[in-house]
Amino acid sequence: MRNLFAFFRRFRVFLFFVLLQVFALYNYFTYISYPKSQFLTTANAISGSLLETRNNIVKHFNLEANNKALQAENILLRKRLPESYMKIQNQTFKINDTIYEEQYDYIAGEIVNTTLTRRNNYFTINLGAIQGIETKMGVFSENGIVGRVFYVSEHFSLVKSVLSENINVDVVIQPSGIKGLLKWDGKDPEVGFISGISNDYKILIGSEVITGSGSGVFPKGLSVGKVKKITSVEGKPLWDVHIDFSEDYRKLQNVYVVKNRLQKELEKIEFAIPSEKE
Repeated sequence: MRNLFAFFRRFRVFLFFVLLQVFALYNYFTYISYPKSQFLTTANAISGSLLETRNNIVKHFNLEANNKALQAENILLRKRLPESYMKIQNQTFKINDTIYEEQYDYIAGEIVNTTLTRRNNYFTINLGAIQGIETKMGVFSENGIVGRVFYVSEHFSLVKSVLSENINVDVVIQPSGIKGLLKWDGKDPEVGFISGISNDYKILIGSEVITGSGSGVFPKGLSVGKVKKITSVEGKPLWDVHIDFSEDYRKLQNVYVVKNRLQKELEKIEFAIPSEKE
């Protein structure tokens, strides 16, 4: 206590000066409008910056939960699209709510491993037989198609990427409706091409390419890419249509697996097509 009194006695002039300074600054910022507004603006800016930093930190830790919630919402919205339903009545009336039956289910998952430099590339996803995943199911992302399920274990699945040989996805060039098969030449992971297009067709650069419904693996209308350039096939009346993929497969994380409820029935009926005799 004696030391405390000695401290105040020794620095009494300096402490009195500090007290007067605080009192003067308080009155200055409280009763004079310009410095008051400047002080409040600066304080709000600092407070806003701190809150933004805090929000970014919290948002980072909540990123996984937010992604899952967003995937669930996307599935719900996609299941409401007409492409996810099949018609079960020929004669329809507006008052009838049972004229369509859901054809496609969607299961959200994440990529845990990937290859991009091979001739045939694969994604590993954290979905397996427990979640109802089966081989040949289609896989897509928010931006475009990804590939088909190739192998399934209990908790994981291998997806054969569109960056593979003979992936052969049924696609349509819009708005003309020209159909073809999507292929990849093993070179640029950003570029694919469509084969089997007659050079009688006029195709515009920039035309959108979407999935068709022929194979039943994907619902019709999923994004594939846009036409980049057109080259003629030497010695054949055909075009090779090069497209820029709508998905950047180097950054891919979240995916959806498509389950077509009619896939087995479709495969069974097509298996019954008789082979042509040579």
